[in-house]
Formats: sequence, C-alpha cells, structure tokens
Amino acid sequence: MKTLNDFNFENKKALIRVDFNVPLNNAFEVTDATRIQAAKPTIIKILEDGGSCILMSHLGRPKGVEDQFSLRHIVDKVTEVLGVKVTFVENCIGDKVAEAVNNLKAGEILLLENLRFYGEEKSGDAAFAEQLSKWGDVYVNDAFGTAHRAHASTAVIANYFENNKCFGSLLAQEIKSIDKVLNNSEKPVTAILGGAKVSSKIGIVENIIEKVDHIIIGGGMTFTFVKALGGTIGNSLVEDDKLQLALEILEKAKRNNTQIHLPVDAVIADAFSNDANTKTVDTNEIPDGWMGLDVGPKTSEKFAEVLAASKTILWNGPLGVFEMDNFSKGTTELGNAIAESTKNGAFSLVGGGDSVAAVKQFGFADKVSYVSTGGGAMLESLEGKVLPGIDAILN
Repeated sequence: MKTLNDFNFENKKALIRVDFNVPLNNAFEVTDATRIQAAKPTIIKILEDGGSCILMSHLGRPKGVEDQFSLRHIVDKVTEVLGVKVTFVENCIGDKVAEAVNNLKAGEILLLENLRFYGEEKSGDAAFAEQLSKWGDVYVNDAFGTAHRAHASTAVIANYFENNKCFGSLLAQEIKSIDKVLNNSEKPVTAILGGAKVSSKIGIVENIIEKVDHIIIGGGMTFTFVKALGGTIGNSLVEDDKLQLALEILEKAKRNNTQIHLPVDAVIADAFSNDANTKTVDTNEIPDGWMGLDVGPKTSEKFAEVLAASKTILWNGPLGVFEMDNFSKGTTELGNAIAESTKNGAFSLVGGGDSVAAVKQFGFADKVSYVSTGGGAMLESLEGKVLPGIDAILN
C-alpha cells in the first residue's frame, strides 16, 4: 500500500483529491470544518517536503455550474485551517487552470473549482480524468468520503499516474482502521448496529457475522427482530417483509457462536415528538398506539457490560432518536460505555453519518480511537466491497 511516506515531494506538484464537501450556512460560511482539518496532515507533509499542492474536490450536488456550490466560498476557511494562504481558480480544467498550475511555487496551495460542475466527473469520463491528471506529478487520494464512487477524480485519474500515486494520511488511516476491526482485531470484537432499517445493514451483518463475537442491535431495526420473535411492538417502526430475514440472521449468528444482543426494554412514546407522553416497558410488550424511540435503562446496563469486556468495538448507527433530547439517553449511555472501554485499552471505530453526528453532538470524538469521515464508503467497506477509489491506487 503506497502512502505519502513512500514519496519525497521536493519540487513536485501533488494533485490531491480531498473531500471538502462541507456544510455551509445561508451566508455560505463553513459550519463544520472537520473534513478540511482531516486533510491537513497530508497537505502539510507535502509542503514541508518542498512540494506544492493542487486540491480538487466536489461540493454538494450541483446541476451544472451553480454559484451556491462554488468552492470559492470555502477558500478563507481552508486558509484558516491550514495556516497557509490558498489560491483559488474558477475552473478545474482549461487554460486558466494551466496558467495557475504553471505559476504555482513550492510551498503554495491551489484549490480548483467544484469538480461536479462537470457531468464528466460523476460519469467517470476518461478524457476529463486525463485533463485533470495534467496538473500534478504525483496523484494523492485522500478522500475516503468518495472512495466508493468510480468518478473521474477518484478512480479513473489514477490510470494516468502509473507508479506516481498513493494514499494520503487520512485515507490510509481509514483503510487501516477498518482492516483492524474486520481482519486484525483483538478479541472479543463487538459490533453495534443501529439505525432505522435491517435492510440497510444486512450487507454489513452478513460480512461481519463470522468475524465478531457480539452484535448489539439498536434503533428502529430492533423492532423487526422483536416482532419476528413474536413480540408486540405497537406502532414502532418495522419492516414486515424482513421478518424472515431477521430470524435467519439470528440462526446464522447461533451457528457462528456470535451473540446477538437485542434491547430488553424501550422508552416508548404515544407520538413521534419530543413532547410526547413517554414510559418505559419491555421491548416485546409495547401497546398499540405507542412506539419505541429509545432503549431503556436495563438495556443500557446490559450493553455496557458487553462493551466493558470488549477489546475491539465498531459503532455504526444510534440506538434511538438521539436528535430529540427525550430519546437521546440510550445513545449517550452507549457513547459513555464505548469511551470507558476505549480508556481501558479497547480499539473503537465509529462510522456512518448518524453515529458520527451523535459522537460530535455529545462530545465523544476525542474519547474513541477513530471517527471515520466516510458514510457510504464506510458502509461499503464494512460490507466487504472493494472501493473503486482504493482499488485504483492499489492496482
């Protein structure tokens, strides 16, 4: 696996695919600079070697050229985070870019305009990728968030760099962290799978069931399992067409000596609202007109015991509707248990949009081993899929 450390960038121009798809407010100010921060070690290493950096990224889902998605809005924030002045060019291909690249000196950074202003980026157009490739001596992919896409700048472009391509620090760290959980983990290994639907997590379950010792199930997907086992779930979220699948998962787990832990009690509400009436009941005895929106205290205690004995932990998906205060306790208690286990030497990896949001919201980001920057890419990695952006560097 070629990384930054295999190259000396002195007098070289590094063409870096970063993931600066950051949230902006109505005044076009960056509201969360985590992804920019995550790319900083790669960029600084190249500058310190005596090289220069040409950064390319997408932002949002523009339909053609749309000013609201222009990367010029983030130039000041990127400059602030990196501590180095960033120059911006209003295109990613063409004469203007060629001139800006030619004028770039060692120690300088150039940010190209949004790649997705061109449809060719998403379609993986080879001619477009070739035009982009002209801007650098070495291609560095540091965008885990888009590694699962076979786009021009993430997969196709690598074809034009033969031996001059590598992973950036962030992407290398993502690959190592996922590999550590799936293939080189210290046992016991516990995977926490939350979120709304069994159908969205089935690929992960099938890939990890033989590799982990415990699977903790939470969130809305709980009730598909509970109903499949004959429980009463009231108006809770359920996938009726996945009841048989839930039973098959339980059976497969048994065959592999993998323990599946389902919530034993639930905080239920008479409406999907923070102001709803609530009570705590056994998970398999939810009355009609009520729905489970969080796990109860007995469940939190039970899950904490499993995590305290774990040496490797994967957390993908919240246990309840954590965005509402009254249904966030299960997720925060889980975060506390993971943080405690991490403090005692366990390796903990958090990934997937909602889990990462919860970790940030409740202040756990510094208390776990690694927080992944990729939502869809993380899911596909855990499903055992080969990601095009990674494959392009390896092969």
